[in-house]
Amino acid sequence: MTTIGVLALQGDVREHLLALASTDALARPIRRPGELDDVDALVIPGGESTTMSKLVGEFELYEPIRKRIVDGMPVYGSCAGMIMLATEVLDGRPDQRGFDGIEMTVRRNAFGRQVDSFEAPVEIVGVPGPRFDAVFIRAPWVERVGDGVQVLGRVTEGPAADRIVAVRQGNLLATAFHPELTGDLRVHQYFVDMVRDAPA
Repeated sequence: MTTIGVLALQGDVREHLLALASTDALARPIRRPGELDDVDALVIPGGESTTMSKLVGEFELYEPIRKRIVDGMPVYGSCAGMIMLATEVLDGRPDQRGFDGIEMTVRRNAFGRQVDSFEAPVEIVGVPGPRFDAVFIRAPWVERVGDGVQVLGRVTEGPAADRIVAVRQGNLLATAFHPELTGDLRVHQYFVDMVRDAPA
């Protein structure tokens, strides 16, 4: 069975574990470097990216995760997880460190503060069915992507229409929104299928 870890230092850990379990993947919380050896892939949840960056360093997970990414481990980042996967972050703290996995520039809190949280329909390439009702909470958006990055989703309506909010580069997937909060498992299923299709 496919085993997927969820970085369990801060953020929507429980919600991602439940969503993954509902796709028939084996989901495990990851808090220590050694636990990474037992998973095929990793989810970096939504939360607070500067806090998450600090905790990744304190728990000595930065280098082990970065090495696994370089070695090809599939990783999915939602909201703060998208920020952690980006090569460039605008409006972040100077000491904030990410994993430099996806060649993109993201703007932190681009959609506004917590009170500006909203839902918007997003069409996601490769995810069948109707548009995804995406939940945005202090979310980033993508301002630039590199040549190797596939844009999977943009906001389709409202003031943020056409903003890039879902991308993929190889085995790395990121969304600005929180599919773990919707009950719609299609994004998690997409990632599980990515993991199963990834080269061993």
